Amino acid sequence: MEETTIYEHHPVMFRNNPVGFILAVLLIAAFGLGLLILLCWKLKCKGTKLTVTTERTILRKGILSKFINEVYHSDVRNVQLRQTLGQRIFNVGYIGIASAGHSGMEIEVNGIPDPEQVKDTIDKHRRVQKSAEEDD
Repeated sequence: MEETTIYEHHPVMFRNNPVGFILAVLLIAAFGLGLLILLCWKLKCKGTKLTVTTERTILRKGILSKFINEVYHSDVRNVQLRQTLGQRIFNVGYIGIASAGHSGMEIEVNGIPDPEQVKDTIDKHRRVQKSAEEDD
């Protein structure tokens, strides 16, 4: 079976932290400092990407530097989803993925749109791979 991409997204800015976003915009009007804050925040969001395929979940970070972490769905031990009230309203949240080979979360990213879809997708493909392994 060929690996295909199911979900691919960067963390979002406004929906993840609307109060911080509005404060940064107000700082632009008052001191100009907010522009630097928004620029750094935007670069951090654009430099982070979560990709879920039929076989693995990949977290890429960095624009100038590079950090890649991937977990195969067959190795996933735990998937965490966390959402504050504000994040639930805007349908964003935190996703954490732990594999059988590590004690903590291997992949952690906040501000991901539709985190429940991400969790459901990982769980679905994790079950498919485990049942395929049992058939072998």
